[in-house]
Amino acid sequence: MRVSIVHPRDLGAAEIGRWRELQTATPAFDSPFLSPEFTVTVGSLRDHVRVAIMHDGPDMVGFLPFERHPLGIGQPVAAGLTDAQGMVYAKDLEFDPQQLLKDCGLAVLEFDHLVSTQPLLPARHTRHPSPIIDMRDGYEAYIETIKVTSGKTYRTTAYKSRKLQRDVGPLRHDYATTDPVALRTLLGWKTDQYRRTGRNDRFSKPWIVELVERLLATDTEHFAGTLDMVYVDGRPMAGHFGLRTATTLAGWFPAYDTAFAKYSPGLIHHLAMAEKAAGAGIQVIDMGRGEKEYKEKLKNGEYEVVEGRIARTSPGAGVHWMLRVPVRKARGTVLASPALRTTADKALKTFGRIRTSLQSS
Repeated sequence: MRVSIVHPRDLGAAEIGRWRELQTATPAFDSPFLSPEFTVTVGSLRDHVRVAIMHDGPDMVGFLPFERHPLGIGQPVAAGLTDAQGMVYAKDLEFDPQQLLKDCGLAVLEFDHLVSTQPLLPARHTRHPSPIIDMRDGYEAYIETIKVTSGKTYRTTAYKSRKLQRDVGPLRHDYATTDPVALRTLLGWKTDQYRRTGRNDRFSKPWIVELVERLLATDTEHFAGTLDMVYVDGRPMAGHFGLRTATTLAGWFPAYDTAFAKYSPGLIHHLAMAEKAAGAGIQVIDMGRGEKEYKEKLKNGEYEVVEGRIARTSPGAGVHWMLRVPVRKARGTVLASPALRTTADKALKTFGRIRTSLQSS
């Protein structure tokens, strides 16, 4: 086994073609976050992105995209933003993960959304569900399932949609739009949401805004940025920006205008998005890991992702352990307990209200 390390901009047509071939051959890799286009786009904005290409004789048999940080600390590409991480590789590939880390110049490689079937699976790890909307049997079959598993939610959402149209006006859904005004509106809602809930505003980082803009401008058979918006009486009400392969749409940045909060605009939008996506050939919407009420109400299946790290004995791995592992364990304890999770969420929202108040004063 031979490993070569390249920057994404140095990938040629042969490498990208082989990467895509390996990705489409294995259903577990059908996530746009594992597509070569995603890594190439992030790499155009982040110089520390690399791709390890694994060779078995003349054949390319695996691709591992990663970020290499000081002290040999490795992370997934666009760490903190991605809901599927890991390698894209040939079936039955065998290799030594420790040697791969050494070849990549890494002391440690951490994940929080590692595809669970990966040979990079750390010895110590935690597994987490990633809820999905499974429409492989069609949108109507999905709706029939939801009527059984979340019947009250489905009926209430349908009623609120009708009431919204009576109170305000007709609904219009623009699926897969490239309207930059719609994108700016959505990102503004998302920034407000981050601030209200006490979270860090991802869009305060210019490179993330530019990443989203570049991905929106990408549209191929195999990969695209997908923006859609629901309007009521011509006014934007709710929307989402995500990424797709030919058959999977990854949920990424959903948001809505809080002026319509009493009508459950997020649920109205997600059901409308699922119908439009199914009509465009999408079979699965991966809503991503996370304890969100709307995901529990809309899901009819789930994937599994892994959190953990693989490491070589080195000073960099020791520093990483001290800085990250105790914090991760504490966060995991909170997320595993509904009572602690609720308390933490309330504290973040209180912080968000105070921060918003101070910023507006």
